[in-house]
Amino acid sequence: MMRYIFTFVLITIINFSFAQQQTPLETSGYKQLTTYAQLIDYIKKFPSDKIRWEVEYFARSVKGKDLPVIKFSKGEFGKDDGKLKVLLFAQQHGNEASGKEGALMLLGRIASGELNYLFEKIDLALIPQMNPDGSDANTRRNGNNADLNRDHLILMQPENIGLHTFFNKYKFDVSMDVHEYSPYSQSWFKYGYRKNSDVTLGTLTNCNISPEMRAFSNSEYVPFIKKYITDAGYSFAEYTPGGPPEIEYIRHSTYDINDGRQGFGSLATLSFIQEGINGRDSIHMIERRSKSQMAGMQGYLEFVYKNAVKIKEMVRAEREKIVNGYPAKIAVQMIHVKDGRKLEMPLFSLSTNSDTVVTVVDYRPVVKAVTEVEKPAGYLIPEENKELLAWIKKHNMIYENYTPEKNDAAEQYQIIKIDSTDFEGDIIIDPALERRKLKAPEIRGNFILLPTNQLYGNIIVQALEPKSHIGLATYKPFESLVTAGTAYPVLRLIR
Repeated sequence: MMRYIFTFVLITIINFSFAQQQTPLETSGYKQLTTYAQLIDYIKKFPSDKIRWEVEYFARSVKGKDLPVIKFSKGEFGKDDGKLKVLLFAQQHGNEASGKEGALMLLGRIASGELNYLFEKIDLALIPQMNPDGSDANTRRNGNNADLNRDHLILMQPENIGLHTFFNKYKFDVSMDVHEYSPYSQSWFKYGYRKNSDVTLGTLTNCNISPEMRAFSNSEYVPFIKKYITDAGYSFAEYTPGGPPEIEYIRHSTYDINDGRQGFGSLATLSFIQEGINGRDSIHMIERRSKSQMAGMQGYLEFVYKNAVKIKEMVRAEREKIVNGYPAKIAVQMIHVKDGRKLEMPLFSLSTNSDTVVTVVDYRPVVKAVTEVEKPAGYLIPEENKELLAWIKKHNMIYENYTPEKNDAAEQYQIIKIDSTDFEGDIIIDPALERRKLKAPEIRGNFILLPTNQLYGNIIVQALEPKSHIGLATYKPFESLVTAGTAYPVLRLIR
C-alpha cells in the first residue's frame, strides 16, 4: 500500500487571529454536504503556521479514493512515549454525514490555534472520513456493499485493513469512533416516542476487557462528556440500542469485537463510540448535527488531555496484563442482563411534540459471561489454511513456525452437530463439541503457532474458539471452519 506523508513545521507567531477556517459545508450555508474532492481540497489548504501537522494517506477505498489522516503533534508524531496517542475517526457509514462534517469543523478550530495547548500532552490522529465511496453515494456501506463497522475482526475491506495497519504502527492509547443513530423507525413511531438526544456515547462493554478500564470510562468520562455537551447547548444520553421500551429490552452497545470500539478496546485501548442524531434526510438539521458532533469530539480531546497521565499509565498496565496472560479465562458467550436498576430514558413525545422522560424497567446494562474457556498457551493453525494465515497477518499478530516440544499437548474439538442461538437479535451457530487431548507425538501436520501471550491474546481466543458467539466461524468467509461431523482444524496448545 502506497503512503504519502506531508509535514509542516511549527512556526512561532506572536499575534495571530483565532478566526476558524470555514468548512465546505459552512461555506455553502449548510445546504450541501462536503464531497470527497472538497474534503481533500480543504485539507490541502490547511494552514501550516500555527501547529506542526502531517497528512498521511493510510488506505485506498474500494473505488480508488485515498483516505487521509491528519496527525498533530508539538514534536515528531508518535515518538514521545510520555504523550498520549489519540485516534479519532468518523463516517464509517456513508449516510452518516455529521461525523465527517463535525471532524472538519474540529480541524478548522485546530487551524485557528485555540487548541494548541492540547498538543503539550497528546498526539492526535484525526480521520474525518472512513467511507468516501458510501459518502458520495449517500449509502451506509462501502464500494463492496460491506458494512465497515462489522469488519474490524475479519478485516476483509481495504479501508479497515489500512486503519488497523495504521493503529498498529502507533498503538494508540485512546480511540473514538463517530457515528449517527436514526430515531425514525416504524416501531418507535407506533410506540409514540422517539430518541431525541443530539449526542449519545457508548463505552466498552465486552466483559473480557479490563474491569478497571470499563469502570473508568463509566465513572469518569460519561459524566464529564455529559456536562461538556450540555454546557455547549446540546442534549446528551448514553447510547442505548434496542427498544421500544418493554416491547424490546434496552441495553448499552454491543459487546462484539467486530466494531471499531470493542475491537481496539480489546487491545486495552480506552475506546468509545459517539453517535449523533441522524436527520430525516442527509441535510436535515445538518448544522446542529455537525456542531453537536464537534462539541463531543472536542470534549473527548479535553478529557484525555486533562487525564493524560492517568490514562497513559492505565493503558500501559492493562496491556502488560494481557501480554502476561490476563485474564486466565475468556468469555466466548455473553449476554445482556438486568442488575436491578431502572433507566430514566430521555425521549421525544410524538403526541405532545415535547421532550419527556420514560422509565424503562426491562433495562439490561450489564454484560455477563455465559460460557468461558481456559486461555491456552496458543493455537496451532494448519499451514495450508491460507485464509487464517492472511487474517493473522492483517492484524499484525505475532506468530511462528511450530516445532513440538517434548511435554507439549494439544486439545482438538470434534464438531458433533450445529445448533443455533440468539445473539442480540441475530441467529448464529452454536456447535455441540467434544474435546480430546493429543500428546506431542499425536500432533501431526505442519502448523503455525499463534501464542496468546501477546497484545492480541484475548481477541485470538474469542476469534478462534468454535463456540464463540463473536468468533470467525460466524462470518461467511470462515464458516467452513465449523462443519458438523468434522474435526475443528485449529488446535489448542497446552504447555
